[in-house]
Amino acid sequence: MQRSLILLKPDCMENRLAGQVISRFENQGYSILASKMIQLDDQLLQEHYAHVAHLPFFPDIAAFMSSRPVMALILEGENVIQGVRDLLGPTDSTTAPSGTIRGDLGTDRMKNVVHASDGPDSALAEINRFFEADQICPVS
Repeated sequence: MQRSLILLKPDCMENRLAGQVISRFENQGYSILASKMIQLDDQLLQEHYAHVAHLPFFPDIAAFMSSRPVMALILEGENVIQGVRDLLGPTDSTTAPSGTIRGDLGTDRMKNVVHASDGPDSALAEINRFFEADQICPVS
């Protein structure tokens, strides 16, 4: 079984889309092992977005992602990383096809509803960044 970190972004929370998004994940058979609301601070943003922290658009990302609390989740399932990414569609919501989460619910490249891990290594790092081991409840 594979795990993935999911962040329901500020636009998702502001527009009350969390239930729709989570339902789509559950309808694909993925299990929720952990969830919590979190207000992202500068340190967490610098760590999570270290790969783009030096780029000119980072302040916009940081401002958006800290504009309101986000919901962090851990999903588990067969091929969950790629499966979730397929459900989401492309990063830019304006090019995401209808039927994908971003195509149906997102508005642009930043306000694209959900962040999801892009591979097994990043999933492990991201899960450890946002959750302590005792916050994860395996589903049997």
